[in-house]
Amino acid sequence: MANTKLLPKIGSKVKINFEKVKDRLPTKLIEQIASNPKAVIVGYKMTDGRSIGLILKFDSGQENWFFPEEIERG
Repeated sequence: MANTKLLPKIGSKVKINFEKVKDRLPTKLIEQIASNPKAVIVGYKMTDGRSIGLILKFDSGQENWFFPEEIERG
């Protein structure tokens, strides 16, 4: 089970690690992240019963979820 104490808080500003996501995302989202990898955490998502994903919102207003290991704080 995921340790929720280690998750960043909703409202935290994060940066997506482009190298960890570039092979699994649609081209439009890849282009957006390449131009501006910063986003804000707006929620959590249960992924596979053992992990919790982070729902991120970009400056464009688009939202997408990522695994915690795919982001960096700040």
